[in-house]
Amino acid sequence: MEKKKNLSEYNTEQVPDIQGKKVAIITAEWNFEITSAMERACVEVLLQHGFCTENIIKYYAAGSYELPFMANEVAKSGKFDAVVCIGCIIQGETRHFDFIAQATANGIMRVGLKTGIPVVFGVLTTNNMQQAMDRAGGKHGNKGTEAAVACLKLLDFLEHK
Repeated sequence: MEKKKNLSEYNTEQVPDIQGKKVAIITAEWNFEITSAMERACVEVLLQHGFCTENIIKYYAAGSYELPFMANEVAKSGKFDAVVCIGCIIQGETRHFDFIAQATANGIMRVGLKTGIPVVFGVLTTNNMQQAMDRAGGKHGNKGTEAAVACLKLLDFLEHK
């Protein structure tokens, strides 16, 4: 089986339309050229699958490291059915990347497990800016699309479990 290479490819028949739900999208402002493109793709897919604009609420975090805290606060509010976290962490010359990427991934996962609300990890962890651009609407599609699809499938799962 060949590895999936395009983050924007998905079978629309396998993705449910969701109506009447409310989602928060928290986007990191660090590497905003990348994260804003991912946010746009996420919103576009949610709209295509039944969300209305007023039920997609956007928040902005300083960077990816702050995503788990904000996701936790948003999830605890009881106002949302799901949270999508969008960020981009690019490898630098130090180990800082490893600590931020691991803390962000684990933090986002823990929020979903703790609150019982779907919290989607839409965070790129790349070696360089070109890899990030390739995954934010470039040759490998858009991670924002993938995050929206994950959100829709999780909401559908909760609806039918």
